[in-house]
Amino acid sequence: MPVPKTNSKDTIPALNLYEADFYAWTQKQVSLLRQHQWGELDLLNLIEEIESLGKQQRQELRNRLSVLMGHLLKWEYQPQRRSRSWLATIRVQRRDTLRLLKDNPSLKSYLEDALLEAYENGRDLAMGETDLPEEIFPVNCPYSLTEIVDNSFYPGQESELLRESE
Repeated sequence: MPVPKTNSKDTIPALNLYEADFYAWTQKQVSLLRQHQWGELDLLNLIEEIESLGKQQRQELRNRLSVLMGHLLKWEYQPQRRSRSWLATIRVQRRDTLRLLKDNPSLKSYLEDALLEAYENGRDLAMGETDLPEEIFPVNCPYSLTEIVDNSFYPGQESELLRESE
């Protein structure tokens, strides 16, 4: 039986490197790209991974918006439980959402869909963390994108926490 060709570390067959050691596989692909060794690239897995990177960016946007909207809903509908932790989470998620959009401007074309999906998740988070009746939370997002990412927008009644943090 022939011995399979091994990678540069001579420990893992080149054909199985993707499954056996993903990090080593990525480093090998980078090296091949830099050396313009197009014929040696693992194109099928490389295409799959690049496609996956784009999906991850979309998922990150949805996740950040979900957490942000869940906290905005809790902030509005459970004012007696507001905390510095909620305030910090809102601020961090806003900042990270804006950075993600700045770093990936083409995600803006996906924002409308992301908001719809994220609001549904954010609403579920708020319902689960507040034990308030489902009917209290609007079925459709009550906030505009401008409000969601605006550092001065906090829905509901005024909060002493906001004055303390200025």
